Amino acid sequence: MPIAPITGKLRKRLWLDLSVALGLGVAAAYGFWYGVHLKAGKPNQRQACQLS
Repeated sequence: MPIAPITGKLRKRLWLDLSVALGLGVAAAYGFWYGVHLKAGKPNQRQACQLS
């Protein structure tokens, strides 16, 4: 049973894997920034406004 060459398959899948990974990474970063990070800073911003 011969083994099929994998070089062409890897090259074709590389672009798909990179684009999916970058897309999911950007989506996760966007969700973290607006869902967690900015909500966590609102109490600090209110306190700073009250002090000044």
